[in-house]
Amino acid sequence: MNPAASISSVTFRYGERTALDDVSFEVAEGEIFALVGPNGGGKTTLFRLLCTLVPVQQGEISILGESVRTRAAAVRQKIGVVFQAPSVDKKLSVAENLAHQGHLYGLAGRELKGRRDALLAQLGLADRAGDRAEMLSGGLRRRLEIAKGLLHGPRLLLMDEPSTGLDPAVRADLWRYLETVRGEGVTVLLTTHFLDEAEKAGRIAILSAGRLVALDTPDNLRAQVGGDSITIEASNPAALCEQVRARFSVPAAVVDGSVRVQHATAHRLLPQIAEAFAGQVRSITLGKPSLEDVFIARTGHRFWSASNETVGNGQRAKEGRHG
Repeated sequence: MNPAASISSVTFRYGERTALDDVSFEVAEGEIFALVGPNGGGKTTLFRLLCTLVPVQQGEISILGESVRTRAAAVRQKIGVVFQAPSVDKKLSVAENLAHQGHLYGLAGRELKGRRDALLAQLGLADRAGDRAEMLSGGLRRRLEIAKGLLHGPRLLLMDEPSTGLDPAVRADLWRYLETVRGEGVTVLLTTHFLDEAEKAGRIAILSAGRLVALDTPDNLRAQVGGDSITIEASNPAALCEQVRARFSVPAAVVDGSVRVQHATAHRLLPQIAEAFAGQVRSITLGKPSLEDVFIARTGHRFWSASNETVGNGQRAKEGRHG
C-alpha cells in the first residue's frame, strides 16, 4: 500500500536561506499526522509543496503514489486543502459556498447535492445550509472550510493551522470532527504551532530551522526524554548549572535563561537542589515530560524563543516575496 504522503530528501531555499534541509518522512494512510514547528521552522513551506503551490526544488514528494513534481494535476484531484486564511465567501450561504466549490471540481446536479447534504449532516451544518457564511461563528466557519475541502472526495486532507483564531472549546470540537473524518477513511495531515494540539495526533513530525528533529507518536517522543524535568530560575544560571552538574553528577543545561535538568527521579532531586543552592534559586519547578521537553532535548532551546522569532520573521518575509 502506498503511503498517503512520502517526502524524500526534500530541500527548499528562498534565495540564500534554506527553508527545508534534507527532510524525509512518510505519512501512513488513515492517520492524523501533525507537522509541528515554530515560526520559520519550515512547516509552511512544506505544506505549500504538498499542496503543489510551489515546485519541488530538490528531492521527491509523492501523494498517494503520484509525484508532486511530475503529476501535480493528478495530486490535486486526490487532496483536499484547508488553508489558514479563510476561503469562504461571507456573502454567500453555506450551501452556495459548497455549490461553487463543487463546480470547480466538475460536480453538479444530483451528485453535488448528495455530497453536499452528506457533509452538512456529518459536520453539524444541515440546519445552517441557508445561512450566509458571515452569520456563522468561527467554529462553524471552520467546519464549512472542512466541508469545502472534503466535497470532491479526497483521500488526503491537508490543513494549515486549522485552530488559528479559535478558542479552546472550539479547538476541541474541531478535533472531534477530524476523528470523524479519519473514521470515514480520509488521512489528515495538518500543521500547527500548538504543542498541546499536536499531542492529539497519531504521529508528529517536529521541524526546527528547516530540519526534521523528531518523528514518532507523542507517547514515544515523551518517553525518549528520560525522566521528569526540573526548571530553575536563578540570577546566574550559567554558574548554577555548572554547580548542579558538579554537585549531583546530573546532565544540566541552560535553556533560554533557565537551568534545565532531566532526571529519572527528579522529584527526589528537586528538594536537594533547592536546599543546596537556596541562596541562588529564585524559583524551581517540576514537570512531566512534554513535547516542549522533546523540542529542547533535540534543539537546545525552547519551542518559542527569541531566536525562533528572529528566524520566523525573516522566513515570513522571504515567503512573502517568493511564495
